[in-house]
Amino acid sequence: MGEINETRPFVPWEQMNDFMIEVFKGYGVPAEDAAICADVLLESDRRGIESHGCNRFKPIYIDRIEKGTLLPVTELEIIKETPTTVVMDAHDGMGMVASYHMMKKLIEKAKTYGMAGGAIRNSTHYGIAGYWTSMASKEGLIGLTGTNARPSIAPTFGVENMMGTNPLTFSLPTDEEFDFCLDCATSIVQRGRIEYYARAGKETPKGTVISEKGEALTDSKEILKALVDGTAALAPLGGIGEELAGYKGYGYAAVVEILSAALSGGEFMKALSGIDENGKPRMYHLGHFFFVVDPDAFMGREEFKKIAGDICRALRASKKAPGEDRIYTAGEKEYEVWKFRKDKGVPVGEGVQKDIIAIRDKLGLPFTFDFEKQGQ
Repeated sequence: MGEINETRPFVPWEQMNDFMIEVFKGYGVPAEDAAICADVLLESDRRGIESHGCNRFKPIYIDRIEKGTLLPVTELEIIKETPTTVVMDAHDGMGMVASYHMMKKLIEKAKTYGMAGGAIRNSTHYGIAGYWTSMASKEGLIGLTGTNARPSIAPTFGVENMMGTNPLTFSLPTDEEFDFCLDCATSIVQRGRIEYYARAGKETPKGTVISEKGEALTDSKEILKALVDGTAALAPLGGIGEELAGYKGYGYAAVVEILSAALSGGEFMKALSGIDENGKPRMYHLGHFFFVVDPDAFMGREEFKKIAGDICRALRASKKAPGEDRIYTAGEKEYEVWKFRKDKGVPVGEGVQKDIIAIRDKLGLPFTFDFEKQGQ
């Protein structure tokens, strides 16, 4: 995973957590909400999912608060509630805050009634989907979530970006040190990964993005512009056309789009662009859905965890391809990253360092980072 050769400087977890909380507070986010948001972002970096961690702190959250497309104070409204379901309106506040309160409710309901489901409308980016499903698996429950997003994916045989990268995410408790957590976009590559490539000066892999003329694009910065103006689209999982089964990724993306919008009575596809008819920034109005299942309502939590663990161990012990020495199960690589980073901190590249300094100086916050000394 490239961890052993890490050359970027590290920022201690506690210092980065405190810094992000103070920045969020400086932009009007209440202290309790700021702590939730900081933890979600840091969890991305703990797992090595850098496309959704500190890399996105400024461009996705702080910049949007400044532009007025993300409200720092989250006014949650419960639209409908039954013993096993909840529908919320986040009123364009912090998607991470809305999702945290949703999952707390659903976990309690699932423990009481065996399973529960919820949906949120008029929300904003909610961080890594795996954070919310892991809230369930840490309690011995099964978690499932999905969210729509800015249009990025073209349908099979199409070139127009119609649906978001629309992750379909599961966390399953096991009897191992880490849970099974499958947190994947329904495109081959997600927008956050391309943002990471652009910041790192890297090309996007060929075949993952198509132009409106059907040509493969690789220039990461140009791709980000083209995705916004609608002249490029991401290929769904499987790839372009039917030969590599791109219709499967297209189908799963559509499932997430429908559930995210239809369960919450929210907006979908082109309405989620974040740009109005005059080309000006507007609210995103995203939708999310969540399901929690308690294995105790079936054959028991411990029984579930043991069988899930047995399946994962059998998969990892199966015959390996020539030249390969290890098979992984979902969540294992992320656990390996955490073991490597837990005593070191968050690795930050030059782009993130510049963002951190700029925000700190703008708000006049009393933080000094080791990477500043290293650069002297």
